[in-house]
Amino acid sequence: MIWQLTSHWSALLTPLIFGLLLQAPCTQPSTITQPNFVLLLADDLGIGDVGCYGNDTIRTPNIDRLAKEGVKLTQHIAAAPLCTPSRAAFLTGRYPLRSGMDATNDYRVIFWNAGSGGLPPNETTFAKILQHQGYSTGLIGKWHQGVNCESRNDHCHHPLKHGFDYFYGMPFTLISDCEPTEIPEMDRAFRRKLWLSTQVIGLITLTAVLGRLTGLISVHWKTLTCLAGFSLLFFISWFSSYGFVRYWNCIMMRNHEITEQPMVMNRTTSLILRESISFIERNKHKPFLLFLSFLHSHTPLLTTERFLGRSRHGLYGDNVEEMDWMVGQVLDAIDKEGLKDTTLVYFASDHGGWLERQEGERQLGGWNGIYKGGKAMGGWEGGIRVPGIFRWPGVLPAGTVIDEPTSLMDIYPTVVNLAGGTVPQDRVIDGRDLLPLLRGAAARSEHEFLFHYCGVHLHAVRWHQKDTGAVWKAHYVTPIFRPPGAGACYDRGFCPCFGEGVTHHEPPLLFELSQDPSEAKPLSADTEPLFDTVIRKIGRAIEEHRRTLTPVPEQLSVANVVWKPWLQPCCGTFPFCWCDKEDDNKLVDV
Repeated sequence: MIWQLTSHWSALLTPLIFGLLLQAPCTQPSTITQPNFVLLLADDLGIGDVGCYGNDTIRTPNIDRLAKEGVKLTQHIAAAPLCTPSRAAFLTGRYPLRSGMDATNDYRVIFWNAGSGGLPPNETTFAKILQHQGYSTGLIGKWHQGVNCESRNDHCHHPLKHGFDYFYGMPFTLISDCEPTEIPEMDRAFRRKLWLSTQVIGLITLTAVLGRLTGLISVHWKTLTCLAGFSLLFFISWFSSYGFVRYWNCIMMRNHEITEQPMVMNRTTSLILRESISFIERNKHKPFLLFLSFLHSHTPLLTTERFLGRSRHGLYGDNVEEMDWMVGQVLDAIDKEGLKDTTLVYFASDHGGWLERQEGERQLGGWNGIYKGGKAMGGWEGGIRVPGIFRWPGVLPAGTVIDEPTSLMDIYPTVVNLAGGTVPQDRVIDGRDLLPLLRGAAARSEHEFLFHYCGVHLHAVRWHQKDTGAVWKAHYVTPIFRPPGAGACYDRGFCPCFGEGVTHHEPPLLFELSQDPSEAKPLSADTEPLFDTVIRKIGRAIEEHRRTLTPVPEQLSVANVVWKPWLQPCCGTFPFCWCDKEDDNKLVDV
């Protein structure tokens, strides 16, 4: 009888035990509640600058290790080709024009810490949702989403108002003006015009005074005094801002406190690395989100002496190799604290490399591989196709390559869902949860269409035809390259979005990216039987997309981007703004 009972239970338990043994390892997301997130975002890094994306001359072993141990995306797309709008989309999961973070004018990024534009307080970042889920949230490095709205200390656009518990870094972005030995970069052409106008006005004033003294011109001294006063006021009106860019924009902050004004460039890398590792160590016993927003590889390419002259690509290559080393230090810190298996690591760039950034014979911008165009170009692949790498040991299959259209906006729902949060239901979220695609549970991306904007101007649209796997891309507007055939706008320094510097295409230029990723051979109705069908399909998608757009205040309007003295962050009594509160003795030894 006992044998019969034993036999009966054996018959029931055997298939159950066998079934449990066949199940996947217990490192599935369902058993890991609230993983840590380390999001690594490079600045102006081209997809062709990284070893695992085909570069065999710039050494990036740590980024390459991420790809080897995780999932590499080969069609990862930025929502905009410039810093401010791209990062706004990354933080909110929405096209930047939905939040007013794209421009109708040529000022397509935030230009001053003392501007009033920025990421609106009513936008919900993934950091804010994770904060409500009990995460410790930190941003180290570049922000470039604004600071104040109406007063110097209201901090309405500050990271701490957008879900980050801790902030250390630049509220602005790194520019060549931050380095006294470099040629000024910010608004260079406009600054030349202002200086020329000042000289002309001054010359007219001086000529009038000399004419009056010699009796050649009959003019009242009162008129001359007014003219001289106007000349002085005109000079002060622009030099008070552009003459002190290093003090107004090149500052470092810890939370709301300014720690360096201006920043001390030769220790910035050490400070950012120290802060990143410290954040991991402080929060290792609870779920955390670390957004490490690199200042590398934006000009002026701040690079420590240890890495100077190491690469085969000059200062730019040195800078990329140093950033890769920083990635390695962060990964080592994760390993040291035993967090590797419970941490999702993501690496990307905010947009493509800056082709036009040159000084003499020096190339200071990145390389976008086989892809046409670069930074500031909203349609061409080189401006928006970026590296995209995920690593989560035991959950994401190592060594996987996915050639499906994905977006930086997808980080938003992916992170929110993994953290146990819910994406907002009161607004359009353009990102899609990537986890099924990354794990292999889904074969196709959820994106059927991606819309490629340059400012608020729609330049191109991508259609992912899921039944065939084809990826069609229609260009409605393209920049005019100068000199012709050069592949960039070397005459301007940036390609424009509208006006005389662009060409409108009717019918649009059409490419099939899975067959022609370099966008070298436009299709036509004569060469492609599906041409008219594809163009109509994309046209209907544009109409549907535009119906989802609602008017919002322009954050990058001229009125919002101009320098306003009363909004200038200042660690002293304005305009005497300078301080250094960092201790060199506590720096990481680089």
